[in-house]
Amino acid sequence: MLSLRQREQRQAWVLLAPMLLVMLLLTAWPLLRTIWLSFTDAGLIGSDTPGWVGLENYVYALTDPDFQQSLARTLLFTVVSVAFEAAIGVLVALLLNQRFFGRNLLRVLVILPWALPTIVNAMMWRLNFNPDYGSINALLTQIGLIDGYRSWLGSPDSALGAVMFADIWKNYPLVTLLVLAALQSIPDDLYEAARLDGASAWRRFRAITFPAIVGALSVAVVLRTIDAFKIFDLIYVMTRGGPVDSTKTLSFFVYQESFSYLRAGSGAAYAMLMTLLCAVLIAIYLLLLWRQSRRGRAYEA
Repeated sequence: MLSLRQREQRQAWVLLAPMLLVMLLLTAWPLLRTIWLSFTDAGLIGSDTPGWVGLENYVYALTDPDFQQSLARTLLFTVVSVAFEAAIGVLVALLLNQRFFGRNLLRVLVILPWALPTIVNAMMWRLNFNPDYGSINALLTQIGLIDGYRSWLGSPDSALGAVMFADIWKNYPLVTLLVLAALQSIPDDLYEAARLDGASAWRRFRAITFPAIVGALSVAVVLRTIDAFKIFDLIYVMTRGGPVDSTKTLSFFVYQESFSYLRAGSGAAYAMLMTLLCAVLIAIYLLLLWRQSRRGRAYEA
């Protein structure tokens, strides 16, 4: 005779079975297929049976200077973009947490960049950075920061920075929303007591505000790090990896290897290496969530 708990567990597995089956078909099979392809010399077209090459694709990937440069470029893009998004997001959240006229309208306007589809955002900033009629050149020329129109996306020195700017503009609202939610959970009594004790604004931020938002900020940073690390659509629309591969990140590198050069085997190996790196970031994210939940249970106890 099964206990009530055992019957509930069995019922839960029965209800979850269809979803698990769908996940298995949509996730596990393509992943296993990609792993198998990464050990072959398969091409994207052609009817020849792929030949087994073992670890050759992985060895070549790890020693390929182009892959290493794409990895370094991806890490640079990720670190710079996420750092600015975190800093701007916290500052805007602190502003929106204050009471002033029009605060609700400003909150709506802040969310707009994040609500835009990435393709729309990329095309908008591609037009803004246009060397002939873009608004960026017009603005910087009028205020005297530059003396003539420049091709921001056509220069290897500025293309990656322009893409970073577009990514930061779109994604800092996510950090703002998460941090603002954490800020609104702080009781006003804590700030009032700190003011009565003579604590400065910086001390109040360090002792009250930052400990309250560090959990939400950590989650936002990890989520944005994972997303920025696999950036593709923004770069595809704005620069196509150019000029001179100055904006070619890992995702675009895998895309070119697989679909431009038609090398499915080596492309799969590159994709698996990128998947492993993303898995590390996901593990960090889960660890942060676990620690945050433990802090919450300890606080409630």
